[in-house]
Order: sequence, then structure tokens, then C-alpha cells
Amino acid sequence: MDIIPAIDIINGKCVRLTKGNYSQCKIYAEDPLEVALRFEAAGCRRLHLVDLDGAKSSGVIHEAVLAKICRQTGLIVDFGGGVKSDTDIRKVFDAGAAFVCIGSLAQSAREQVCQWLARYGGERLIIGADVWNQKVCINGWKKVTDTTVYQLVDFYEGQLKYLMCTDITKDGTLEGASLGLYRELRKKYPVLKLIASGGVSRMADLAGLEELGMYGAIVGKAIYENRIKLEELFGN
Repeated sequence: MDIIPAIDIINGKCVRLTKGNYSQCKIYAEDPLEVALRFEAAGCRRLHLVDLDGAKSSGVIHEAVLAKICRQTGLIVDFGGGVKSDTDIRKVFDAGAAFVCIGSLAQSAREQVCQWLARYGGERLIIGADVWNQKVCINGWKKVTDTTVYQLVDFYEGQLKYLMCTDITKDGTLEGASLGLYRELRKKYPVLKLIASGGVSRMADLAGLEELGMYGAIVGKAIYENRIKLEELFGN
């Protein structure tokens, strides 16, 4: 299972939210590049980079941070937040991202996302399903839709290869991963490369996810709050 540390960006700084609430924002570092370099030095290969300003605006904002990290590290970066147009997706790939995460648009602009999947391939696009009680949330997690995560995945069946599923009720809480949700997703979509996000607080959570056969797991606040040490994750 790939362990994928997360860097969330607001105002160019490395932050973490709790349950997607922008008013519950804690700054952990002034320079995301320094954090990325620290992850790489510990033996990390992957990075999940999120433009939280872009997520609630009209497009990508922090592509310069992405470009700097891609230029100055060898990390395989997936980038999400604010990707709302052809211009945005080209900007993110041009900046060096290996993957683009499509969140809100996977629900609200399905035809466009199908075109992107056809153009770039499912190996370069990750559909991000941010869920609240299994219902998909969009627009920076501000709107809960009537669509379940299962209905969303079913729509893209045949095109989709990666799904990153975030349980918002767990995100940033350090209360443990939603093993029940991921178990059901694994059972229903055994071929899909599933990436878990939200709630990881200790190594046992990661062991539980690996036992389910998850492709990857995002780790955020647990690293920043020293609940999980980088040497435990990567052995360096």
C-alpha cells in the first residue's frame, strides 16, 4: 500500500482543517517546499498536494507551489483543488504533477470529466469522492449532494482506475479511518485502485487499511501532530 503524505495549502502555507471546516484551520509550516523536502528525505515517494484556496474559488491558485515542489524534489505528486477547466488541468500537468485529482467536477460536470478521462487516460486522473455519510460533497465540501459515492463510481465504470475517497466526518479528527466504508468499496469495486483519506491517527489504522487491500492511504494531521513519525512510515 502506498503511504501518501498530504500538504494542504492556504495562503501559500501548509495547513490542516478539521472536517473540511475552513474556520478550523491550523498552520503547520510557512513553506510547503520545506515540508515536501522533509518527507522526501525520510524516504517518501508520493505526495498529495491540495490547493484549498483553489477548491473554493474559480480555478487553481497555487500552481507555483506545485511547480516548485516538482522541480526541487523527486516526489510523485498528485494535485487537487480548483481544477475546473481545460486551462486548469493543463496548468497542473505543465507544472509537473503526475496525477490530477478531480473532485467537485466529477459530480457537477460529468461530461467534461469523461472527456478528460478519454484525453489523458485513467492512469493520470484520480476521481476524488469527498463524502459525508456516503453522500458526495462538492464546492470545497460546502454542498452535500444526493449522490452516493457508489452512484458516482458506477457512472464512470469502465473509465475510472483511481478513486480517492475522503470521509469528511473523519478528516482531520485523528479518530481512525472509516474501515467500514472502505471495506464496502473494496467489495463492490475489487479492481479499482482505492486511496483512503481521512482519520488516520496511528500505524494500526494503516495496517487495517492495508489488510483491506487499499491501493493507498493519505496521512496528514497524524504526521503534523507527531502521532505517526516519518521514520515509522518510511523506515529512514
